[in-house]
Amino acid sequence: MTKDEMRTHLPRATAVWSLIGLVLLTINLRAAITGIAPVLGDLRDVFGLSGAEVGVLTTLPVLCLGVFASVAPMVARLLGTEIAIAGSLIMITLGILLRVIESPVSLFVGTVLAGAGIAMGNVLMPAVIKRAFPTRVGSLTGLAMMLMAASGAVAAGLAVPLDEAGGWRLALAVWAVPSVIALLVWGPLAVRGRRAPATSSGPSGPSASSARTSASGSLLRSPVAWYVAVFMGLASLMFYVLMSWLPEIMRDAGYAPAAAGMMVSVMMIAGIPLGFLVPVFAARLRDQRPLVAAVAITMVTGLGGLMLAPSAGWVWVLVLGLGTGSAFPLAYTLLNLRAPSPSIAAGLSGMAQTGGYLLAGFGPLAVGVLHDATGGWNVPLVLLLVLVVPEVLFGLLAARPGFVRPIRAVAARPARPEIDAREPVRAR
Repeated sequence: MTKDEMRTHLPRATAVWSLIGLVLLTINLRAAITGIAPVLGDLRDVFGLSGAEVGVLTTLPVLCLGVFASVAPMVARLLGTEIAIAGSLIMITLGILLRVIESPVSLFVGTVLAGAGIAMGNVLMPAVIKRAFPTRVGSLTGLAMMLMAASGAVAAGLAVPLDEAGGWRLALAVWAVPSVIALLVWGPLAVRGRRAPATSSGPSGPSASSARTSASGSLLRSPVAWYVAVFMGLASLMFYVLMSWLPEIMRDAGYAPAAAGMMVSVMMIAGIPLGFLVPVFAARLRDQRPLVAAVAITMVTGLGGLMLAPSAGWVWVLVLGLGTGSAFPLAYTLLNLRAPSPSIAAGLSGMAQTGGYLLAGFGPLAVGVLHDATGGWNVPLVLLLVLVVPEVLFGLLAARPGFVRPIRAVAARPARPEIDAREPVRAR
């Protein structure tokens, strides 16, 4: 059992402080990424970046989310979740500040450092919710998803006005302010976590048993863990491909550049309320497969509409916003609903986000290459439609009731299946 799992019953004051910390953490998990794209033109001119270097700069954050996600559970297991999150906020802050130094090396190093911090925060957030608020998994996951989407949209929307008011340095550096504020909250939580007695009583029953075996069990050999990971990866790929290429698709369909660019904002805004509603609804269901089916219907409708009737582009953009805005929050919620303990939630989150973001990082590149090779968007859109099939298949498998079991825990008790459908999903 990790020391995080020995502290499931938090004092009220600590729970309130943890909730404030959770809110501030989520605000910092998108802004440093989405705020850089609108000022790429200034960065290209100031740093003398080539087209390839600009491409690397835009891809780096997503790749970092995948590469560094695998490190977060190990750091949390060794130091404690609160200390790991405080460290992630330090990395985000330093990364943002490094990017305002007029040096290409600092720009890229800062981007990697901020991306690494965001990756750790992404992975550990479900574990914080699972441990500190086990009866509020749905509502707090929804709140986190909504705040992440909203902060990302705000950062993208304010980038150009801030650039015009004070230059590209202000547009980038301003997002160090919320990360410092969040660090001031997580600092005391980290100190408390460091001083927490190791003899505290922990959870009992199936969750405690899973917690004790999670360190020795292997999620990599767990089929259900892979179901969740692949579902999250394909949901992320769909979102990042559309975010990257939707303006070009709509411009080629005859829309003005300003309208085509606005369509991405509409797609993201449509997903903000769903970021809250989907996790809340999913946590109230014992079986989340109907939600996966709804995601499939919206994605097929939206992608098919872009191909067959691009003149109704605004309708399809809204439909795709509903689909992508539901899929990722649902996948994120499953990290907690399928995990019987905080340590397994952190491990499953790290595994799913490592593969998911690496897959998502290469998705836009693959679609761009396919577009260049075919000279149009029909083939890339057909590819996305084809990818909806495995997304739904793995989503249906991941959404079945029960819990993920690390493989060695299963081997120790062979009479018990990996997913025990008799164990209810207790998040309400």
